[in-house]
Amino acid sequence: MSHLAVSPAPRPAASSGGKAVTLQFNDNTLLPLLLGDHDRHLVRIEQALGVRLSCRGNRIAIAGDAARVDAAQSLLQGLWARLERGESVGKAEIETAIRMAEADTDPRLPLSDLPAIRTRRGAVAARSPGQVEYMEALANHEMVFGIGPAGTGKTYLAVAQAVAMLQAGKVDRIVLSRPAVEAGERLGFLPGDMKEKVDPYLRPLYDALHDMMPADQVIRRMTNGEIEVAPLAFMRGRTLAHCYAILDEAQNTTAAQMKMFLTRMGEGTRMVITGDLSQVDLPSGVRSGLRDALDTLEGIQGIGVVRFSSRDVVRHPLVARIVDAYDQRAAAEGEKRREARRSNEQRDGTGK
Repeated sequence: MSHLAVSPAPRPAASSGGKAVTLQFNDNTLLPLLLGDHDRHLVRIEQALGVRLSCRGNRIAIAGDAARVDAAQSLLQGLWARLERGESVGKAEIETAIRMAEADTDPRLPLSDLPAIRTRRGAVAARSPGQVEYMEALANHEMVFGIGPAGTGKTYLAVAQAVAMLQAGKVDRIVLSRPAVEAGERLGFLPGDMKEKVDPYLRPLYDALHDMMPADQVIRRMTNGEIEVAPLAFMRGRTLAHCYAILDEAQNTTAAQMKMFLTRMGEGTRMVITGDLSQVDLPSGVRSGLRDALDTLEGIQGIGVVRFSSRDVVRHPLVARIVDAYDQRAAAEGEKRREARRSNEQRDGTGK
């Protein structure tokens, strides 16, 4: 029997353009989970959406700007639906709901119609508007570029989709690759065999794999060749058929390396290329293969391009603010350089 409480009742608005609504919830065992310890979930929602929330008994009153009240109402009803389905509502779910409510572009609240990638370890759900778009692109395109800052889930979701397709028998193997740019040509001077030399650069890919399947299964599948984790240089001369290939940190490829990787694509293969164009570690003057590929290929049928922003960062909320601060500084420095160039051009023109 459903305990979905609802019966929103309008209350008089305090000011022009304002709105007030009261929600009633009919299961007192679930309500504390919605509120959080010491009402911390309500406090976080208040701060993020700019509304006033107050709880008395089994009722939550929402007041504020009409659009924000509507967003908060949908958010709370979506979280309540999760609790009724027996799913958890913790800090991560609150932050996800807030990101979705703030997007103003996706009408699919209350979070019940968002895409998920289903592996045998469970479902991996979208946690930001950008992740919704990305997961749909992964499902519908043979080649996908995921571009944006760290912490947006680009690599993690790509690995999740790869594992889901492998476990469903839709691909025969997974190939995960990264350019070992930091090592440059100095790999030979590092201690150990080749695996020990390159493993530090591939560690994030191993970490994502171990989140998706038990460690013994990862080892077994790597041993029998169903999963391969290798530096980009190992891809040369190969054709990748019936596999799911992921190129991570692609901003650190050269144009030639990127073309080499993309043209490895064989029959029945899916490819995902992820990277952050603000974190290029190539030598000065070397054009990023990721930027070159986007300039060349974006708009071609069958290729999906998803761009994440700071609002899609699903790590600590401070990370999003850090990303924004760096982006703003980069924009300001770029404008300063353009202004200096214009001044120089005007001075040179006057001198003539």
